[in-house]
Amino acid sequence: MAGPSQPQVTDEVWDDERVKSFLELEAYGEDADFHVLLKAYRGMRVADFERFLKFFTEAGRNLDAKDTRGRTLWSIIEKHRQGADFVNLRNNHS
Repeated sequence: MAGPSQPQVTDEVWDDERVKSFLELEAYGEDADFHVLLKAYRGMRVADFERFLKFFTEAGRNLDAKDTRGRTLWSIIEKHRQGADFVNLRNNHS
C-alpha cells in the first residue's frame, strides 16, 4: 500500500529572481536555449512562464532553439493537453 500522498502545491511563490534563475541552467549535450525553455515549461505555471519569456527574450535568447532531434519546444508542447496556453505565450513574444 502506498503511503500518504503529498498535497499539491498550487500557491508557491515565484518571484522574479526565481523565474530568472532558470536562465542560468546549464545544458549538457543539447542547445542551451532549448534546455532552459524546456525546464522552465516543465517547472512553471503559465503566468510564471509568461514572465520567464520576457526575461528570456530580453537576454537575447533564441525562442526557436531546437533539441537534438530538430524540434522546437513549441512543436513538442502543441500536442500537450495544456500546451496551447504556453504556445500562445510564445506567439506574444515573437
